[in-house]
Amino acid sequence: MSYEGKMLKDLAMPSKKEVEKTLLKTLFKHNGVIKEFATGEEIVNEIADEFILNENQRTAILERIYRKENRIVKTPLWHRLLYRAADSLAKEKLVSRPTSTILLTNKKEWMLTENGFDLALKILNIPKTQKEFLPTKSFEVQKIVKKLIETPRPANYDPFDKEKKVAKVTRESTIRTRGFRQAVIEAYDYKCAFCGMKIQTPDSLLWEVEAAHIVPNSEKGKDDILNGLSVCHLHHWAFDVGWLTLHDDFRIQVSSKVNSLPSDFGRMGDYDFIRIFSNKSPKILLPKRKEIYPHQNAISWHRENKFSP
Repeated sequence: MSYEGKMLKDLAMPSKKEVEKTLLKTLFKHNGVIKEFATGEEIVNEIADEFILNENQRTAILERIYRKENRIVKTPLWHRLLYRAADSLAKEKLVSRPTSTILLTNKKEWMLTENGFDLALKILNIPKTQKEFLPTKSFEVQKIVKKLIETPRPANYDPFDKEKKVAKVTRESTIRTRGFRQAVIEAYDYKCAFCGMKIQTPDSLLWEVEAAHIVPNSEKGKDDILNGLSVCHLHHWAFDVGWLTLHDDFRIQVSSKVNSLPSDFGRMGDYDFIRIFSNKSPKILLPKRKEIYPHQNAISWHRENKFSP
């Protein structure tokens, strides 16, 4: 038995397989990403708490000879076990290494892959059908997000994807849809562009806001950020059915037909979720970067084809 193996056995440390399983669950809990296992990082203690490690297990030091430089290297045994488990997951293509993740997010983090995401869902007994609605990041989805937010803004933007197959659902189309959703709601800081509401479920797994297509998916609208808005469920519905639209300067326009509605329609106590925009025509909340504002070509199509004046 190796010196390291003897230390692991003597201290009754969890097995590498047990740590791998817990890493996948922890990655899911943290929306698909965790930091490197550096000294002082909260994630190191968080996972140790999952195993109820004692002080000796958390602080034991492994001494190894680094033969290339003929020196002794001291490493916390728990940190090394975490790294070995994460490295094993990376070899199985269940997570991406920090050296790869940084190229996408500019952060050195471990990130779930699509296969790792699937396995985490299986471990947690969560149906794969929930995948589309979860904000959990995966390496493949983040590649789509990076492409969407970094694509140069064209002057003559066509909001239609003429080759889009609306009825056929494939793995690639599902990843693209999740990438679109992630890019849009992140750009708007998880807030509704109309009312500014920002809230998630008590378990922090789901955001209330949705990524709406300006030119709808049913009309072969593109899955890109220039054809997207982050909206709450209520204002998503109101936008889709034509109660609300936008001017080219992003001011909100309300259908004149609201004036013929009974006074109690659209009200929640003192809040009227449509009429509140009637008088001042405020601007929607917008992303920080102008390059990813909704494109006027998509907005004008919605105004002419979906809005009820």
